[in-house]
Amino acid sequence: MKESDATGCYHLLYHLPRPTRLRVGALGCFALPAGWYVYTGSAFGPGGLAARVARHRACARHLTSPGDPPRAPHWHVDYLAAVAALKEVVLLPERERRECAHARYLQTLPGASVPVPRFGASDCRCPAHLVRFAQRPPRSSLRTTDGC
Repeated sequence: MKESDATGCYHLLYHLPRPTRLRVGALGCFALPAGWYVYTGSAFGPGGLAARVARHRACARHLTSPGDPPRAPHWHVDYLAAVAALKEVVLLPERERRECAHARYLQTLPGASVPVPRFGASDCRCPAHLVRFAQRPPRSSLRTTDGC
């Protein structure tokens, strides 16, 4: 397997500078407080992590660029990308699907909360794959899963 085809999970760290009301597709409308949001996703399809992260970066640029034509969001995180700035991407290369374990781990960290129930978790039983923190979470907490 080429490095560019590596599979695994990832965290997208977004910053929302002010409170925002956000409609998230069929999930509904939510009041998001200002803060730091970590979305956990996985990439096991063609192109692996590189392709999925490139898509998220392009979507974030496209949705926040003035004058661009509107683009319909595909995933829940696309709605967040339209209002929050993507600040960091953390790759977790692995061969097994552990997205849910990574998301659950983040939810156990001090100051973590689930701002939108079921966000990013429409294909599993997790409470959500989006976690909010009032303060930027330490980088070390995004790079480890505490053995999950």
